[in-house]
Amino acid sequence: MDRRFIVFDVETPNRYNNRMCAIGITVVEGLEIVDSLCSLINPLQPFDWFNTQLTGINEESVCDAPTFSELWPTIEPILSSGILAAHNAGFDMRVLRSCIRDYEIEWKDKVKGVCTVLMGRKLLPDIRHRLNDLCDFYGIELHHHQADSDSRACAEILIRYMEAGADPTEYVRTYSMI
Repeated sequence: MDRRFIVFDVETPNRYNNRMCAIGITVVEGLEIVDSLCSLINPLQPFDWFNTQLTGINEESVCDAPTFSELWPTIEPILSSGILAAHNAGFDMRVLRSCIRDYEIEWKDKVKGVCTVLMGRKLLPDIRHRLNDLCDFYGIELHHHQADSDSRACAEILIRYMEAGADPTEYVRTYSMI
């Protein structure tokens, strides 16, 4: 199973969940993590107190960070290089779609993606599938709600599923980006 998975996690600045203030990307080939990238993003929107408490990211943290459209040329080749994967993928895909649409970025109409929550519910039906619970179960280090740590933890969970014999391509679904 020589598939390439682009595991990503986003953090959002406020309750609208339509912008990113951070993105973490971890690339998995075979059963190995081969690359990673993390960046703060200036969402050009106000931050809610709750989101700042959760992530530690605020307006001051991102004042010199690139906007999503400025970061896009760096992350697009990576995101386009494999099957996307995320923990609770519906959320991360919606935020990605909102950013692409709102910044009027031309990209794919549809992308293939895997949700490790949905995989886990089929593979391990008797445990909770929150990211921190799975990290505890597998002994994976996690600094929760930090995009780089969350994407790496999700990648390690995906690898554990594959090591146990699961084929993530059986869980691929198509997500609209328009």
